[in-house]
Amino acid sequence: MSDKPDLSALLGSRICHDLISPIGAISNGVELLMMDGKSSSPELTLIVDSVANATARIRFFRVAFGAPGASEHRIARAEVVNILGDLTRGSRLSMDWQSMNDLSRREVKLAFLAILCLESAMPHGGTLLIERGETRWTLRGEAARLRIDPDLWELLSNPAAQVDIGPAQVHFALMRDEVARQHRRLSVEVSDSVVRLSY
Repeated sequence: MSDKPDLSALLGSRICHDLISPIGAISNGVELLMMDGKSSSPELTLIVDSVANATARIRFFRVAFGAPGASEHRIARAEVVNILGDLTRGSRLSMDWQSMNDLSRREVKLAFLAILCLESAMPHGGTLLIERGETRWTLRGEAARLRIDPDLWELLSNPAAQVDIGPAQVHFALMRDEVARQHRRLSVEVSDSVVRLSY
């Protein structure tokens, strides 16, 4: 990959940066309403849940789609676990982040893109295990029913593949590019109930 700026990552950072502040303001406003004793309102409950979901997605997207910064920029394990916990709260998908260490934002960015790819294959929920060994990452998604688009997974395992990508699948193309940027080699294994990525 060239040394040109990653414009898609810079755009992702800008959008997430600009959205997190107004979403935070809405959250603060909801807290004030709840202090006024209106917490039992179904309308307020809907707003609370929606704001929590939006905040979780923005925090996740900021890492997955944003610019990772310099190579020394790190993200604490506690923050990663918190982001993933908020992201899956109330959903049918559970995630188990096994890395015990703080990591570079670039490493976590690639792992988050891989999570998005696996999530695409698990629309009915399931379990996702994310492990980091000494030199390689392994992500394993298991579900009773998987939805696999062979062309998209071919894009990951074959960088030369030509696939039409829509907004809902953009993370597949971004992951392929980030794997190349990090000079890693990606392995994809798909069975009836398990998808495994390692790099």
